[in-house]
Amino acid sequence: MKKFWRNFLIVLSLVLLSAGVSYLTVSKLSDRLVRPLEERSFNHGEQPMRLVKAEVVPAIETDFTRAASQTVHAVVHIASKTMRSVGSSGPMDIFEYIFGYRDYNQTPKPQTGYGSGVIISADGYIVTNNHVIEGADEISVTLNDRRNYQAKVIGTDPSTDIALIKIEEKGLSFITFGNSDELKVGEWVLAVGNPLNLTSTVTAGIVSAKGRSIGILGGNNRAQRDKSYSNLSIESFIQTDAAVNPGNSGGALVNTRGELVGINTAIISSSNAFSGYSFAVPVSIVKKVVTDIKEYGSVQRAILGIDISDITPELSKEKKIDVTEGVYIHAVGERSGALDAGVKEGDIVIAVDGEKVTRAAELQEKISRYRPGDKVRLTVLRDKKELNMNVVLRNLQGSTTIVKEAGIEVLGAAFNELSANEKRQLNISYGIRVGGLTEGKLKEAGVRKGFIILKVNDQRIESVADFEKIVRDVQKNAGFGEAALFIVGIYPSGKVAYYAIDLTQ
Repeated sequence: MKKFWRNFLIVLSLVLLSAGVSYLTVSKLSDRLVRPLEERSFNHGEQPMRLVKAEVVPAIETDFTRAASQTVHAVVHIASKTMRSVGSSGPMDIFEYIFGYRDYNQTPKPQTGYGSGVIISADGYIVTNNHVIEGADEISVTLNDRRNYQAKVIGTDPSTDIALIKIEEKGLSFITFGNSDELKVGEWVLAVGNPLNLTSTVTAGIVSAKGRSIGILGGNNRAQRDKSYSNLSIESFIQTDAAVNPGNSGGALVNTRGELVGINTAIISSSNAFSGYSFAVPVSIVKKVVTDIKEYGSVQRAILGIDISDITPELSKEKKIDVTEGVYIHAVGERSGALDAGVKEGDIVIAVDGEKVTRAAELQEKISRYRPGDKVRLTVLRDKKELNMNVVLRNLQGSTTIVKEAGIEVLGAAFNELSANEKRQLNISYGIRVGGLTEGKLKEAGVRKGFIILKVNDQRIESVADFEKIVRDVQKNAGFGEAALFIVGIYPSGKVAYYAIDLTQ
């Protein structure tokens, strides 16, 4: 019996000792977990606990209130009014000049278009689409606070569908340029504009794709050859599912920080209203166009001088191409920087200045950032080998010089609109008058004061703006044998006169 109790006491002692050790261990661990690190003391030789910082995953920014408040007052409503005569728009003959247009007594009726614009500086510079204000006789700008202004055109670029206009005001709200290169597919963006003639409206969506070419600006790279680069269109749109409707054209595409990343330009829809995707010109292109217009009067278009296309399955089979990404070169133009650098037909462009390109639209967009005379490093694939070539970009005329727009000042004349009464007296329905002459192209050609210009290069002249646009378009084609004005008009006496003006001299 004594032996039993002795064994029992030994076992009990061991159990109690084990329980005490466990309690102390748990207490110490609990102390380490609960007490702040700076309050703990460590015994000699004891290593302090190492705290591992958890990785913080940033929350997706879905609060658009700040971006909306920063941008809504910098987006404007634009109304463009164009005066057009009612009646036949067919070609005029010599009898029409002498005896008058058969519908001359019908009063011209205004045609009004609507769109949006983005104020980019406090002193009234506004970016919009070229198609919003093209051919307009009057441009009216209404701010979000209902103030209204008349705007003047500073410059346009049909190749990118971007225009710069200006109103005379200071201290305006404006949107700062962001970086469209940093946009990622799936990122939230806001479209701010004046859809359906409403005041500034904000819609949200995500970036669906980048570098889209949808063929709305005219021209197809595959069909364009060296001497048709003057008609080169640049399409590298940001595609988004943000709701964009008629009237949004020229409005802002902004990121969640309220920075401008694009100018809304087009929608793909079967109903002429939003039911699909919208497209915006990236700000990387917009910024270059605006800077050139302000500094030089026209866009300084730099070209490689190559005929390009995307790599399609059909092309891969035809040319035995074993890569799926890159830009195929069908031809290299004469007098081009690409030819001088050693680029050849059949080369595949895969990078510009180390930045990867996978489609023709991406290559166009990257080159559009440069000016004539700039140098770029082109990486091409030739016979499955990568080659780097330094290409000096040239302008449409094949030179590396910056071309400043001369303007209509070279003509040495002032022009006046004709009133309805003057048109009736002259028995005509359109035209502008040469109101004064100084030394210049018109005087050299024999034009006299009072001459009524009816047609230039077979296009009817219904306003001074019509005439100025034709002159500027012709000046841009200088170097291709097209820099001439063929003018048809009459003098108040009824005499018909024809003049040819060479703008290249």
